[in-house]
Order: sequence, then structure tokens, then C-alpha cells
Amino acid sequence: MGSYDVVVAGGGHNGLVAAAYLAGAGRRVLVLERLDHAGGLAISARAFPGVDVRLSRYSYLVSLLPAKIVRDLGLKLELRRRRYASYTPKGTTGLLVDNGDEQRTRDSFGDVTGGDADHRAWTAFYGMTAEVAQALAPTMLEQLRPAKEIEALVGAEAWRDLFERPIGEVVDERFGDDTVRGVVLTDALIGTFADPATDLLANRCFLYHVIGDGTGEWNVPVGGMGAVSGALETAARQAGAEIRTGAEIVGISPSGEVTFRAEDGEHTVTGGHVLVNLPPAVLDRVLGKEPGTPEGAQLKVNMVLSRLPRLKDASVDPRAAFSGTFHINEGRDQLARAHAQASRGEIPELPPAEVYCHSLTDASILGPDLRGKAETMTLFGLHMPARLFRADPERARVDALRATLASINHVLAEPIEDCLLRAPDGSACVEAKSPVDLESEAGLPGGHIFHRDLTWPFADEVGREGGWGVETEHERILLCGAGARRGGGVSGIPGHNAAMALLR
Repeated sequence: MGSYDVVVAGGGHNGLVAAAYLAGAGRRVLVLERLDHAGGLAISARAFPGVDVRLSRYSYLVSLLPAKIVRDLGLKLELRRRRYASYTPKGTTGLLVDNGDEQRTRDSFGDVTGGDADHRAWTAFYGMTAEVAQALAPTMLEQLRPAKEIEALVGAEAWRDLFERPIGEVVDERFGDDTVRGVVLTDALIGTFADPATDLLANRCFLYHVIGDGTGEWNVPVGGMGAVSGALETAARQAGAEIRTGAEIVGISPSGEVTFRAEDGEHTVTGGHVLVNLPPAVLDRVLGKEPGTPEGAQLKVNMVLSRLPRLKDASVDPRAAFSGTFHINEGRDQLARAHAQASRGEIPELPPAEVYCHSLTDASILGPDLRGKAETMTLFGLHMPARLFRADPERARVDALRATLASINHVLAEPIEDCLLRAPDGSACVEAKSPVDLESEAGLPGGHIFHRDLTWPFADEVGREGGWGVETEHERILLCGAGARRGGGVSGIPGHNAAMALLR
């Protein structure tokens, strides 16, 4: 079917970033996407028949997307800051972190912990992570630096506590309250099955959750996650990239030949370079190699509510509690107990999870008839590894959802089921996606949302100094997706870096 300067295998948001940069630089670019739409999992969808709500079904907030990429590509995109960072119920009270009222946050710490020590520790710890974010964020769009340079950049204390020592050990040392410890540790466990007391994989996960664009803030994309991918697709097409959907990659050769299957049969195109926006395990498979076996570890639950549920703490407005991240049974000991149960092959008895309501910050995702009458609620469940769902995916999903709803109810003043909106057919507006579902529906091996375990954002034994963290063993094949070094999350960073590896 022809030859191109660059063939991008996979039209997710990172592939679109790479395509926009390269086409804008005059390269002839073809993007091939298996699904019937561009954007991969960073899309919005109407999940419930007859319910006019555009849910960010798989990914939902934006932290890592650099403003530089937005500016470079001229993206028409609005990201809104959330005033409330988080709320964590504890008995009949709760910890409210209010970005707009420092005294209220301090008072809330006092209510939950009985003193001021943990608030002082919180201020010091996140002061340190803010400095790390400001120092590290610019390097994410540069060639990889050696570890020693990054150590000098962030300082000895941050290097020791965020890079060298297990984050669970550091948190236990710095904070005295179990609830506060858990709030900090959840950022080390999103999509990552690890014991933060011993495993530095949790440190890497934590780092990616706090350095986003130099602030670490998790912002709401107006219009839903589909607005992000839609803006990127527009930028790529306007730059001159050709995007073909319904094209499943079935083969890639080191010489740059890409074979894909479409409705009208198999076709082969040739690229001077092939940028792979697929999980590395999928790349291995289409190269004819034995693929790796990553494992995702989350339960994603999407809901539409007829109203927000009541809290046990009547002094806190549910709109404040649910517009930020609402932590559910995520104390330090609860996280450890759930990890131990999942490691034994059991669905956690009281699954740790967190929710937020996109529509409280951006009502545009609700149809006109539902504004003021419904709210969205997105739940991300921790310590739900794919192994729990392998033997009987349907039954395990039902059991995991039942346990997760019970976990929510454990911290609310009323059952969440009483607040679910009903679709026109009478069904409750709730759906759950396990790692096995993401594997079968989205082609993510093991349902791993980061494509594989996250890596340090600097050169080490598996990253060449001077490289961009996108190189493979084949000169003409580069990674441009979440599985690249400095990948993971909705960021566009690996797409940018793969494009720069060719342009510079």
C-alpha cells in the first residue's frame, strides 16, 4: 500500500502526539489503529444505553501531560484544577485536604489525628516532593540523564527517601497516623501490585503520581478524556498525518515492514521508522518473539448517580468530598491486609479504592436533561491483580464489584446502591472492568494500564545515556507508548520523545 517516513503502530494518545510532531515537521506519517476510533483508552463513551453521559471510561484525570506539548501542538484543551485534593473518611469524621483553605486542612488533620504533628510532617514531605517535581518535570522531555545527575538535581534527602528507600518505610517513619500514611501510599499503588514496605516499584509509581508537569496536580479535562484525544487527533490530521482505524497490527519486521489486518484483508506498508504505541509484550508477539507477562492490578468501576451519597461526617459537604479524591478503606494497615489477601489469590475482603466525580468540576459531560439531576462517579480499586480474574472472569468480576460496593458502603452513611441512576430499561448505571477485561477489550496484556511496570525516569542499566528511553534492539523500531521509559499515564511524553529521537 506504499511507504512512509514513519508508521505509527497504535493510535492512542501517545501515538497521536508523535504523529502530530512528525507530520508537522514535514514527515509522511501513517497511524494504524485497531479500534474504530483514535485515542485508545483515553476516550469518552456513553456506557449505559439511553443515558446521555460521556464517561471517561478507562482513564479519567490528567497530571503528566506537559504544558509544552499542549503549546507545541496548539491543542484546544481546557484542564481544570480541583480545589479539594482529597477526603478520607475515618469513623464519623474525615481528613479533608482543601487546596483553597490551609487552616481548614490543618484543623481537619487535628480532628483525625488528635494533634498537629502529622500536618507538619505532611507540609514538609509534600514540600519536598514539590521541589522534586519542579526539578524533574523538565527532564522528562529531554534525553535521558544519568542517575547521578538526577540525584544531584533533586538533592540528597529526596534521593534517599524517594529513590533509594522503600516508600512504605519512609511514610511509616515520617507519619504517625495510619489514615494519613495510607493517603500518602495510595499514589504508590495506582495500577501497581506491590508491597510499599519492600518493593521500590511502589516508589516509581509514587514518583510518576507527584511530578506531573512540575506541580503533580491531577486536573479534570473539560469534556472528558475524549476531549484530550480529540484535540490530539485534530492536531495530527491538520499537520498532515494519515490516520487509519480498524487496522490491527499483525506483524512488524526489523526492516520497517508493518502488516495489518482490515475489513478488506491484510496489507503491508513500509516505514523508514516504526513507532510502536503498543505494549512491549504485544511488540514482542508481532515480532515473532516470546512475549512478556505483565500484570495489571486494578478494578475500574464507572457509575452514574441520581444524587451524591450522604457522609457519616455531616460537617463536610459531599460536593467537597467527592470533587477531589475520596479514599475508601485505604489506611496503611488496610492496604497491607488487602495486598496480603490478593497475594494469596483472594479478592480482598474490604477492597481499598478511591473515587471522584468528574461532573462536579465539569458538568459538560452530562447531557442537558441530566445537569443538576445526576453526577458521575469513577472508582479505581487497588490490589486487584489479574490473577484473581483468570479462572472465572465473569464470576470474579461480580464478586469483586460486590466486595467493592460493600467497601464503599462501609464508609458512607447510606448504601451507594440507593444513589445509582437507573437507565430507561431499569438497570442500575454501574459497570466494572477488571484487568482481564482490559486485556480482552483493549489488548493490554495482563490488563496493565502502564503497559508494563514503570521505570525510573533516568538512564541506568536498561537505559542508555544520551538516548530518549524509546529505543529498542532494532534501529528502525522505537517505542512511543506507555511502555517506554518515562511512559505510563496520560502524558504524551513518550510520544514526544519518540518524535524527538527522529527529529534531533
